[in-house]
Amino acid sequence: MPNQVKISFLVDLERKYGKLRKLPNSLSLFEISDGVCRVYIRYSKVHNRNQSFYGIRKEDLKQLDGFNSVICFLSDNQNEPLFIPYSEFEEVFADLEPASDGQIKAQIYQEKDGMELYISNAGRFNVEGFVGWKSLELLVDKSKIVSLPNFNHSQIQTLIGSIGVHRGYDIWIPNIDRNKLDWNLSEKFVCKSDLPERYLRVNDVIKEVDVLWFKRGSSDLSAMFEVEHSTPIYSGLLRFNDLHLTEPNLRPKFNIVSNDLRRALFLRQINRPTFKTSGLSELCNFLEYKDVFNWFNRTLKY
Repeated sequence: MPNQVKISFLVDLERKYGKLRKLPNSLSLFEISDGVCRVYIRYSKVHNRNQSFYGIRKEDLKQLDGFNSVICFLSDNQNEPLFIPYSEFEEVFADLEPASDGQIKAQIYQEKDGMELYISNAGRFNVEGFVGWKSLELLVDKSKIVSLPNFNHSQIQTLIGSIGVHRGYDIWIPNIDRNKLDWNLSEKFVCKSDLPERYLRVNDVIKEVDVLWFKRGSSDLSAMFEVEHSTPIYSGLLRFNDLHLTEPNLRPKFNIVSNDLRRALFLRQINRPTFKTSGLSELCNFLEYKDVFNWFNRTLKY
């Protein structure tokens, strides 16, 4: 039976921000206002001592990385939703291992001094300041007022590489691009000298991808980024698709990075039958330059 609290919330969300876009591979992830913000919805009944218990899927959190986004905690009989800006807790979640069911456990306590969020193996946080629709409205408004420098291809590569280093990844950038990286934007970082041997079958495909993130000290490929500054978005998608079809169990996070004017083009291309059939359409994100810039600035705080 559909959850009535969640249904009512979605009705209110759509009334305030227009048509919602449901994100793939999740029943709880939505995008509002043409990509301005992502909302991850969690619901719980209220138990003894005014406690609510939640499971936060690690796989869902991956779809919040780099985006202006919130985790919305819903419960029975609450006056207003709780909107936690993901950027405030991104580093907390990044360091946590999920339980055997793939979820990070969390609880909400209604205390005399205000609402508290407990994240298993991380601690307790006062979140009273994030209660109410005003929290989401402020986040959405801030995201619209961004003074964005006029980045070039190499500068975006630099920012993505730096974000990866700060998040604990080893970085690969094609050799031909390394001397073009802009160290005025970021502290200098070292790229991997070679690709791991396990990728020999697809070496010709991935060695030209603009930025790769590998789990530090291992050969596990975590994320791929194609910066399509002026080159065709379709070519980046084909490269991703070749890898996905050749190594279907690999499943890194695929990202096309470009300016906001090319979002519509990305949506047309990713929904072509070839990418629908292969499943890439369910695995590939579009990151605007604004998202990368904001992500980089948030990373510098930690």
